[in-house]
Amino acid sequence: MKSKKITEKAVAITAAIGSVLIMVMVIANTYWAYNQTISSTNQAVSAVSAFYLESMADRRAKTITNLINNNSDYMEKAVSVIDDEKIESQEDLRAAIGRMKRLLSLSRFALVDEDDIVYTQYTTYTGGSRHPFLADKTLEGRMISTVFRYGSSKDLCLAIPIDIKIMGKQFKACFVQIDINDIVDLLAFDDQESTHFALYSANGGNISETELGQLVGTKNIFEATHGSVSDEQWNSFRDDFAQGKRGTLTFTINGIVETICYEPVPDTGWELVVMIRESVIQDQFQEISKKSLSANRMQILFLLVVASLFTAILFYLMRRVADDKLNEEKENSKVFKSMANTDSLTGVRNKHAYMETEAQLNSWIREGAVEKLALVACDINGLKYVNDTQGHAAGDKLIKDACSLICNVFNHGSVYRTGGDEFVVLLSGKGYDTREETIADFNRQVEENIKGNGVVVSIGYTTLQPDDEQVHDLFERADHMMYDRKKELKNMGAKTRES
Repeated sequence: MKSKKITEKAVAITAAIGSVLIMVMVIANTYWAYNQTISSTNQAVSAVSAFYLESMADRRAKTITNLINNNSDYMEKAVSVIDDEKIESQEDLRAAIGRMKRLLSLSRFALVDEDDIVYTQYTTYTGGSRHPFLADKTLEGRMISTVFRYGSSKDLCLAIPIDIKIMGKQFKACFVQIDINDIVDLLAFDDQESTHFALYSANGGNISETELGQLVGTKNIFEATHGSVSDEQWNSFRDDFAQGKRGTLTFTINGIVETICYEPVPDTGWELVVMIRESVIQDQFQEISKKSLSANRMQILFLLVVASLFTAILFYLMRRVADDKLNEEKENSKVFKSMANTDSLTGVRNKHAYMETEAQLNSWIREGAVEKLALVACDINGLKYVNDTQGHAAGDKLIKDACSLICNVFNHGSVYRTGGDEFVVLLSGKGYDTREETIADFNRQVEENIKGNGVVVSIGYTTLQPDDEQVHDLFERADHMMYDRKKELKNMGAKTRES
């Protein structure tokens, strides 16, 4: 893309605008620094709250919700697969339940029939007294409950209604039991142990048995905080748990101030509570204070950088003005040189360019610096005949077609138009190494063109010999060979200059 020319007027306008901008920036940055100092306190107050609510509690609660939803979906898929299988005995059913557990990673997956008989992978038992969701005759929708397995181990029981018939029995529900410890492991992604978390029931009992910091530990959260806040705050805190609401609570135990954030886990009756370590809270405030204190220094540094950049830009623009003039002269020189060395009809290099190249090659030949060089002399057959019978427009088209043929075949060579119907191709490097195949291919295409009344070009070629002193020595040999080839092509039916 061509760059725009920069004038002295543009430099002057830029200098004026830049001066005004610097003054405006000084005023604006001073005002900005003042507002930054005022807003620092508000930032400090909101930082901790946002840190709790958005980064910790909400993400963990959503993780549990996703776990429940995924297990519900997997159970529906498992039931659909089992319903499609041919199950004729309890052994078949247990095997199918086992396969679904393995394939879908379902923990303690089981089916329940209309008589409240529970079918698992390994056994069958009466579940009416063991599973709360069977208290109702009909399970209307998804039900989530907390159950005790043995000892103090707790599970999240997730049950959904189903309607399938297996072995002549109607099955009404299926369920999974997820170990609370597995859920705790899934939630343990806190940042460098900077936070504590625990799952609580509506009555404040610690379901996950994880410590909520040293002060609360694994105790009932209502008992641990009672007396550390006002009765109004404590009662509101308990009501939030009972009603499944979110919120925060700041309390003081043994002179230490702690803040917790609680978030309900939908459908479970649980509250997920997180607490950030005191040192992390202090770090949040200290970080904001440091930013506030360094604001003015940063503004001064910023202004110095802007002033330096502005000075550099002015210097650059002044240099560009001078460089543009010089580049314009160079560009004009290149354009003129390109025009002088390019054939206007075909776009390849012309005789002037060939003479310059010939002079350079002659110098290298005398110095012994050229080893691989081949020259191909080309002449278009029948150009005069086409001009005389069809007009010069047809003749120009013939020249262009011939040039395209030469350039396409000798694509590793340098092509020059040295006369009206004459071209020269210089081959070196890869073009030299593949010359025999290329010349054979060219002659084959020309002979095919004779049959199809296409463009015909006679060529002769030679390579640099030890006793050659200049490029003209190669040209004479190639030119002589080219005329011999023209006679061959004429005998094949090709046009000549006259016919």
